[in-house]
Amino acid sequence: MRSRVSSMAAGSSVEWLKSVKAVVLDMCGVLYDSAEGGGQAIAGSAEAVRRLMDSGVTVRFCTNETQNTRERFLQKLRVMGFDISVSHVFSPAPALIHILKERGLRPHLLVHDDLLPEFDGVDMSSPNCVVIGDAADNFSYQNLNEAFRVLIGLEKPLLFSLGQGRYYKETDGLKLDVGVFMKALEYACDVQAEVVGKPSAEFFQTVLSDMKLQPHEVVMIGDDLLNDVGGAQRCGMKGLQVRTGKYRPSDEQHPSVRADAYVDDLAAAVNAILTDH
Repeated sequence: MRSRVSSMAAGSSVEWLKSVKAVVLDMCGVLYDSAEGGGQAIAGSAEAVRRLMDSGVTVRFCTNETQNTRERFLQKLRVMGFDISVSHVFSPAPALIHILKERGLRPHLLVHDDLLPEFDGVDMSSPNCVVIGDAADNFSYQNLNEAFRVLIGLEKPLLFSLGQGRYYKETDGLKLDVGVFMKALEYACDVQAEVVGKPSAEFFQTVLSDMKLQPHEVVMIGDDLLNDVGGAQRCGMKGLQVRTGKYRPSDEQHPSVRADAYVDDLAAAVNAILTDH
């Protein structure tokens, strides 16, 4: 039987698991692996989510998925065996749309085609900002240059990025994520993007506010050391890293971000949390 959870350093404690009232779960790399046949549940993850929900622990899902609407994304997960409510899923696009409407902004979009329905009803005439997400094949030179021209033509350039990931894992291997293209536009236009999604503190705070809990009562479980674990820790939450998805052994020796604990997969994490409850 493998170890349930390993601490950051030999001999250190995971006593904090006993005080956890809520768990925030990353999705890709934690619930499912997009590198397996285009999308397959990680062994034991669907049952782990059910056990966690049945235990009375509050559960929310926090994803930087920007290639689908939340509804379409969850349809895919239901086929894999997950029963998740749309209202419990926090993703960048709905959060950004709230910001756009609140600030009277009209975006030029460089996003994935399948995300466009999220922006139905959003005024995009005479853009006064640029929004980029994980546009995948839409990240052509022509499209990037068009976004650059809109941005550089504004008196006060305003760039929003739906996350800032460096790369992710797909069926055919690792792929560049939105953060790489965000940096290109930042450099070209001498502007700093406003990041909506992980690791933004405002994004995590939205999830905490929804649960009506304090950061120290919540643990974030993710496969991305910087965006999941590091982002959560900067908000005062605990960060637990699973050794699935984009995890690499070198993550455990990162010079500036250290998970509060490491665990083989979500099933083992849930075992540890429920055992300590």
